Amino acid sequence: MQRTSRTSRILAGTFALPLIGALLAGCSSTGTSDSTAQSKAPVTGGTMVYASGDAEPTCLDPHVGGNYPQALVASQYLESLFTKNDKGEIIPWLAESSEVSEDGLTRTITLRDGIKFTDGTKLTAEAIKANIEHLKDPNTASSTGYLAVGKVVSVEAKDELTAVLKLSAPDNALLESLSMPWTAIESPKALERDQSANCASPVGTGPFKVKSWEHQKAVNLVRNDDYVLPVADTKRTGNTAYLDGITWRFIPEAATRYAALQSGEVDVIDNAQPDTISTAADSGLGHLDAPRPGSSNRIELNSSKAPFDDQRVREAFIRAVDANTGVSSLFFGTAQRSNSLLSSVEPLAYSEESLFTTDTAKANTLLDEAGWSERDEQGFRVKDGKRLSLRFPVSTNQSVPAEQSLFEQFQAQAKAVGFEVKIDLLDLSSWYGALAEHEYNLVSAPYTKVGPSVLRVLYHSDSTVPAPSGYFANNAQVKNEKLDKLLVEAEETNDDAQRASLYEQAQKIVMEGYYVLPLYDQQNHFLYGKNVHGIGATTAVSSPIYFDTFLDQ
Repeated sequence: MQRTSRTSRILAGTFALPLIGALLAGCSSTGTSDSTAQSKAPVTGGTMVYASGDAEPTCLDPHVGGNYPQALVASQYLESLFTKNDKGEIIPWLAESSEVSEDGLTRTITLRDGIKFTDGTKLTAEAIKANIEHLKDPNTASSTGYLAVGKVVSVEAKDELTAVLKLSAPDNALLESLSMPWTAIESPKALERDQSANCASPVGTGPFKVKSWEHQKAVNLVRNDDYVLPVADTKRTGNTAYLDGITWRFIPEAATRYAALQSGEVDVIDNAQPDTISTAADSGLGHLDAPRPGSSNRIELNSSKAPFDDQRVREAFIRAVDANTGVSSLFFGTAQRSNSLLSSVEPLAYSEESLFTTDTAKANTLLDEAGWSERDEQGFRVKDGKRLSLRFPVSTNQSVPAEQSLFEQFQAQAKAVGFEVKIDLLDLSSWYGALAEHEYNLVSAPYTKVGPSVLRVLYHSDSTVPAPSGYFANNAQVKNEKLDKLLVEAEETNDDAQRASLYEQAQKIVMEGYYVLPLYDQQNHFLYGKNVHGIGATTAVSSPIYFDTFLDQ
C-alpha cells in the first residue's frame, strides 16, 4: 500500500527481504496529490462514493478474466503477497520473505503470521497453494493472473507459513507478478464455493470487504473491523480504515460523472477527461495522476492478415498519422507522447522517436512499392480490386472521448494517403468479441503488468494462443523466433545488465517491425472533492487504495 509516483523506478531483478525502513515506506501515503491530508487530523466514519467510468466487472474476483476495472475495486478487499514501495522496489506485503534456489527453479515464500481473511480463515501456506491452483485452473477462465503464474508447476505447503513453488523455468519476474491484484490472495475456504458465489463476494484480507453487489448500480463495501496491517506503520494509531465504507458506482458518461463530482453527489471519479483534469485545481478538486506500469497505451497492427502482413503497409500507416499534434491538442498537457512500448515508470523502457515521425511522402512511396498504387473514386487505394480498408474496433469503456477524437484524427490523416479506416465504437463485451474473432486490423488494447516481462505477454508467439478466458494478449500477432528467444532469456537470467540488454533488443525488433504505434502512458487519473483527504496510496499496478482516506464530517 504505497504511493507510486511518476518518478518511481522498478528494480529489474528479484529481491530478498528488505530493511524494515523500506517496508514501512511501502505502507505510506506520502505523495503530493493531497497536500491537505498532511495538516488535517483523520476522522473516522462516513461512506465515500466512488464513480467509475469503466465497465462494471462481470466478476468481482480478479482471478477470473483479469482487467483493470476489477483491479480498481478488488484493491480495497484483496491484498497481494508483494507490493512496491515509494522507490518502486518490489517488497514483501502479505509475504514476510522470499528466497530463490541457485538454479532458479524453486521459490520459497514465507508468510507473515497473525493475518486472517474476513471469513475468519487464517492466512497460511495452503492459501498460496489454493490461489495459484485457482489461477491455473482452466475453469477459472483467468487471463492476466494465469499468464503471470504460468511457470509455476506446483506449490507445496512446507509448513503453516512456508510455501515452496516449483517452476518449469527460472522466472525473475515472479515477484513482480505476485504483486498485482490479479494474483491477490483469497480465502481458500471461499474459493471452494462455486464461481458465481465467489464472483459476487470475494473474500480477502484487505481493509474493506464486500457487503453486497447491486448489479448495474453499485458494489457496497464496508470496513473490515478485524483488519491487520501486514507491516506496522508508525503514522497510524490503528489498523482499521477510517471510512465506514465505500459505495462503488458505475457512471459511464464522462460529463455526468464529472457533474456528480462537482455537485457532491460522488466523492471520487476515475477516467477523468483531459480538459477537466487541467482545470481541477481551479475548481477546488484534487487530482491523483498514477501512471500504470507495463505497456504504454498504443495501437497494435494485426500482422496475421492483409494488409498488415506486409511490413511496408504497417510502416506506411504509422508514417501517415501525426500522434504528436493530436496528443498535444486533445490532452491539455495531461498526457505526454510516448515512443516506447513500455510505460514511463518502467526503467527498462527503450524509446526511439525517429521510428514514429510523420512522413506522408514516405507513406505514399511505401504503399506504391507494396502494390497499392491505384485509387478509387473516393481516393482510397486499391489492389486487385480490393480497397485498402482497416477495421478499428474501439472500446468505449476503455477509450475516453479525447482518445476517440485522436483516433478520428488518425482516420482522416490516413485517408489522405489512401487508407480507409473504419472505427467501430463498441461496448467492452462486443470489443472483446471482435478481438477473439480476429475481426480487427488496428486495436488499442491496454495491458497492465508490473515490470518489463509484460513484453513476453504481448509479443511472444505463445501469446497468439488464447488463455483459458479466451483472451490472447499478442494482438499484433507477432511471430518471430529471434524475439521469442530474447524474451525467454530475459526472464531467466539472473544478471541485471543482461536482462536490460535483452529487453532492449526485444523492443527494437517489435518497434522496427512496425507492429505497434506507441501513444502515451496508460491514462490513470482520479479527481476527488475537497471533502476527501488521504488519497495517494496505490497498489503495484497504480490502483488507488482507500485505507488512509477520510472525509470531512
